[in-house]
Amino acid sequence: MSNLTVAVLAPPDYAKDLGKKGTTSDITFYNLKKGDATVTFIEPTRYPEKLSSLFYAASMADRVLLVVNEINATFGESVLMLQCAGKASGWLILQNYITPEQIAPLIKDTVVEKYAVIEEDMNAIREMMLDLTAKQSVVEAAGKGVVPVDAHFNVKGVGVVVLGSVAQGSIKKHDQLKVLPIEKTAQIRSIQKHDDDAEIAVTGDRVGLALKNIESEELDRGFVLTTDPSILHATQVTGKAELVKYWPAPLKEGMVLYAGHWMQFLPTRLEKVVAEGDWRKPTITLTMEKDLVYPLGARVVLHYLEGGKLRVVGSMTIQ
Repeated sequence: MSNLTVAVLAPPDYAKDLGKKGTTSDITFYNLKKGDATVTFIEPTRYPEKLSSLFYAASMADRVLLVVNEINATFGESVLMLQCAGKASGWLILQNYITPEQIAPLIKDTVVEKYAVIEEDMNAIREMMLDLTAKQSVVEAAGKGVVPVDAHFNVKGVGVVVLGSVAQGSIKKHDQLKVLPIEKTAQIRSIQKHDDDAEIAVTGDRVGLALKNIESEELDRGFVLTTDPSILHATQVTGKAELVKYWPAPLKEGMVLYAGHWMQFLPTRLEKVVAEGDWRKPTITLTMEKDLVYPLGARVVLHYLEGGKLRVVGSMTIQ
């Protein structure tokens, strides 16, 4: 079984005609299944009120379905988020007589420029997604597994269950997982993928994991379950940033930004800014009260919640 995760950036409840509604919080999941092919659609339910909602949906996605019903600040912010998150594969649906020529200047030099414009035919979209999923190659020996947690709870008779998507590698039933950043160890009691029991899960799979040796109260969204010893966590990180072209001025030390990586969206203080030449490409150091969990070379999306209509700052690559 292979899975495709698609962020649906569209009017509210748009994905209800694409899949069966699942877990709902600030992001809502819709599930589509046919044979061994499954598709997970994610909507940013609380966006534009909560920018984190948009980040989470984009962060988890393999591909993006961007529905444009109005050329406004929300559309512009979504394009910037997708650019900073590096979401290079997707589709555009244009509503209300909006033409490709109208949006072309707004998506120029962004990842969205390469998205294919498709017709608004829900049956055809579902079949296209399932077909893409079925063609994906599943590599079972995909290396050490990493699962960022997006939800956790207790189930009577089962115990602690976490929901998440395998960000890289593979995990197996009975694996011992390090729980970061708290450095505890939990064991996988069982794995479910779209309500079916499984022995293994690989990159891209949406999973429910029953765990033992840990309590739900010890977990939080953004925690990471992993068998990979190279995954790091720290309250200070340094990296090369790249600011969006609309950002009006150089970053200043002391600014409070929000760092987004996997299922983490953490407040952080800009400790140090070093700009040699282009101020839009500074080397920056961020400090946080809570640990950021990441691999070396991770891309972090930077947000500024006091930025009015411009809340997406850019991205940084951790060194």
